[in-house]
Amino acid sequence: MSDGTSVVNGTQKLGLGAYLGYGVGDLAVNLFFQSAIIYLLYFYTDVFGISAAAAGTIFLVARLVDAVTDPIMGMIADRTKTKWGKFRPYILFGAPPLAVIAIAMFSVPDLDADGKVIYAYATYIAFSIAYTIVSIPYSGLTALITNDATERTTLSAYRMAFALGGGIIVGVGTQPLVTLLGGGAQGFQMTLGLYGVLAVLLLALTFVQTEERVVAVDTKPPSFSDMISVMSRNLPLWLLIVAFLMGMLAYILRSSAVIYYFQYNLERSDLFPVYMLFTLLGQLAGIVVTPWVASKWGKKNTFVIGALLGMVTGVALYLTPYDALGAIFVISAAGSFFFAAPTVLGWAMLPDTVEYAEWKQGVRADGAIYATSSFFQKLAMAVGGALAAAVLSTTGYVAGEAQSPEALEGILLMVSMAPVVMMAIGIIAIWFYPLDEEMHATIRAELDERRGAVVN
Repeated sequence: MSDGTSVVNGTQKLGLGAYLGYGVGDLAVNLFFQSAIIYLLYFYTDVFGISAAAAGTIFLVARLVDAVTDPIMGMIADRTKTKWGKFRPYILFGAPPLAVIAIAMFSVPDLDADGKVIYAYATYIAFSIAYTIVSIPYSGLTALITNDATERTTLSAYRMAFALGGGIIVGVGTQPLVTLLGGGAQGFQMTLGLYGVLAVLLLALTFVQTEERVVAVDTKPPSFSDMISVMSRNLPLWLLIVAFLMGMLAYILRSSAVIYYFQYNLERSDLFPVYMLFTLLGQLAGIVVTPWVASKWGKKNTFVIGALLGMVTGVALYLTPYDALGAIFVISAAGSFFFAAPTVLGWAMLPDTVEYAEWKQGVRADGAIYATSSFFQKLAMAVGGALAAAVLSTTGYVAGEAQSPEALEGILLMVSMAPVVMMAIGIIAIWFYPLDEEMHATIRAELDERRGAVVN
């Protein structure tokens, strides 16, 4: 390798403890992530008392700051050397500050209108930075725990299953917990306090149960120019990033709007927790079967088929009358089932782009590649959150009131057709993704040969 780096082979079979230990970390971070995605816009408009337009600007600015910090965190992580590894310490020590800031973000201090907007900016930006410090190293661990493609798919499936567990807790449990703990601002604050304690404990478990097996020997950190080269000349990475970006944009639009959809379009906000449970169980079923299907059809083909079938359910949801609640539940659960495949396989394919860069250019930059991917996901979050708020604002949404037909149509489009358009673009990108199973096996074999030559 051109930089004198060798990497210890990490192909040994992982145990159940490693799968579970890694997986629970995504449950933890999703307690925060899902709370922000599903409830924060609603919290700002209907509890905190700021306009949809102001909330949209806050989302855009805070998430852009978040996106910029991701590559910085990736560079820092790639240069970290401790007795616990380079990524795991951030997971352990970053968790408590993240929990405290999340609680503050869902709090309502006694401030005037301008003060509330400033407070929202400050807490959301602080939350974004704290989340990055934990989530970038956590995501990067996949490539360091093992270099076996099958094991990575299994790890990603466990990760997505536990992430879904976090989604179920937040989607199903938040409204009842908020009510139980006093309702309104107090209920949200105390609910996030419970989530914060649980998340800190789970991330500590991830730290204990994982090991960075694919480690560099006698390595120097990749330079800035190395990382720019790795990213700019990595076509598989950029194709995957486009698919990631579109998938995240679709997810943010839908997740931000679905609580409004139940409250105003369907006028059945009481069914929202049940709906979340129903759809998330559909996603869990998709996560369970995705590794098996991918082992038969390949990751790329499974990704495309899952996305296409998910798009069909989006069109069906748009055409379904509001009073056909059973059909809405079934269609939405089916969509969650099919869209699980692109989600799981996107994360399973990303480590392959790390090895592609190492194979082509002799530079391994796990943190930089994961941070670049995360940057564009956060960019999609910024645009998606701002766009959702803009749709509410431009269609005449008024918090707590009966909505105009234009506002109802805007909400419906966000939960149905907008994700269809985004996923179509993602499919086009992934169609040209070149790293199939045969090519990845060739890359791994050549890398193992190089590593063995350096070690010996």
